[in-house]
Amino acid sequence: MTKEEKKELVDNLSQKFQNNDFFYVADGSGMSVAETNDFRRICFKKGIEYQVVKNTLIKKALESLDNDYTSFSDNVLKGFSGIMFTSEAGNLPAKVIKEHRKKHGKDAKPFFKGASIDGDVFIGEENLEALSNLKSKQELVGEVISLLQSPMKNVISSLKSGGDTIAGLVKTLSEREN
Repeated sequence: MTKEEKKELVDNLSQKFQNNDFFYVADGSGMSVAETNDFRRICFKKGIEYQVVKNTLIKKALESLDNDYTSFSDNVLKGFSGIMFTSEAGNLPAKVIKEHRKKHGKDAKPFFKGASIDGDVFIGEENLEALSNLKSKQELVGEVISLLQSPMKNVISSLKSGGDTIAGLVKTLSEREN
């Protein structure tokens, strides 16, 4: 790879890091071709871009960002690194890794190395479960809306049922002759 190609790749990675609030780094070393293809297929179906890149190029791309990723670079970018980019939901790559493991065994690769979610850094396999349980922005908005609607629905249903009861009572009394 020439210097120009490397520079272009670093520039493209920098753009992807800036355009995506969420990215994960996974270790897929030792995966068979079939497992790798299956993992890429799952990523594609979920709208995740998966790309294997040299660690030095990833480090250079991260250095161009506003956030400080030195601890991330020092602890995560060792060995084989595949980057998963998504702009939709911060928990989606974690769910994809878990889905792949469910299909190929719980100790199957790729292993979770680290993630950046809205600038916050998560390092280590022990964070995968917590990240997969994160709620997306759309899920949180939906929960807030349903919580706000719940009291209104209760009040409306109470008024409707009470109105039906009162109307039924008045009708029954008016139909009754003294």
